[in-house]
Amino acid sequence: MRILDKYILKEFLRFLIVVCITFIALYLIIDFFNKTRMFLSNNATIVQMASFFLYSIPMIISLIIPPAVLLATLMSYGSLSKFSEITAMKANGISLYRITFPVLIFAAFMALVLFYFTELITPVSIQKTEHIEKVDIQKQQSLGYFKQNELWYRGNDAIYNFKMFDVNKDTLLGITINYLNNDFTLKMRIDAKSAEWKGNNWVFHDLLTTHFDNNNVPILEWSKEKIINLPEKPDDFKVMQKDAEKMGYFELRKYVNKIQAEGYDVTRYLVYLQGKIAFPFVIIIMIFIGVSFSLRSERSGGIMQSVGIGIFIGFSYFCVHALSMSLGLSGRIPAFLAAWTANILFGAVAATLFYRVRT
Repeated sequence: MRILDKYILKEFLRFLIVVCITFIALYLIIDFFNKTRMFLSNNATIVQMASFFLYSIPMIISLIIPPAVLLATLMSYGSLSKFSEITAMKANGISLYRITFPVLIFAAFMALVLFYFTELITPVSIQKTEHIEKVDIQKQQSLGYFKQNELWYRGNDAIYNFKMFDVNKDTLLGITINYLNNDFTLKMRIDAKSAEWKGNNWVFHDLLTTHFDNNNVPILEWSKEKIINLPEKPDDFKVMQKDAEKMGYFELRKYVNKIQAEGYDVTRYLVYLQGKIAFPFVIIIMIFIGVSFSLRSERSGGIMQSVGIGIFIGFSYFCVHALSMSLGLSGRIPAFLAAWTANILFGAVAATLFYRVRT
């Protein structure tokens, strides 16, 4: 049986490698044409462009692995079925479950690898590509950084500290701004619950302003709402922002626990946190869907028809996943349900299809 396992796994890996290389090449070609105008308008060098696309590859891999696994399964088992190799295996008393076993074990291993790949490699590569695009090519200054689960930014005459920056709403939360004298003594400090970008101005809410006189005596001023003239705009803070896609699971969990303990709304981050666990399991689901539809050709004789239906169902997964994640991000459904709905639905479909295939 070890020889048979190696043969099936070899066929699967052969198709998987071809599909992955094809997907990566297509993604890079499309992305190149989308970025061409940006590259030309900023006089990007060949080295900068090459570095940008090179560091994009880990992110591409993390996205294309599930559909690549689906297509590789359809093609490998469809090929075995087309040349009656599946029939020969069954005639020798080997069940469908046993035939599928090596690929399922490999899929479980790939799910684990994908989790740690998106944990250790993908976030770093995303940060690098954004730095190349915004700082190296577009020449935007990166005066801030994400450290110890907080945002720090160095302005012209002040140092900013934020607990969180909502890039979708252009809202700062948990704000502390320290204005310094030339000798680096504290001149003024602003503490605010939040600030939002409205009409080209930063509108601060629930803020406490502390002025220091010549004798370094603090003078306190509290305001419910006040416009503060900051030279920075939301785009300046976006350069340093580290959102959920740029964090691994463990870093994101630590960040969620910190800002949740401080009383901030973490709904959006909880959805992404659950999604980082749920997404790798789609590889196993794609295996069951791929095997089920590729082996239907034994009865129907239509391999391409089975492949087409399998691809349709496989990519439908991502539509349902995107919809449920959107509902979760808007707070309409719980974070766990948002991240796992597609897995539950399509896992049930995959199990039913696999059960009905003649073993």
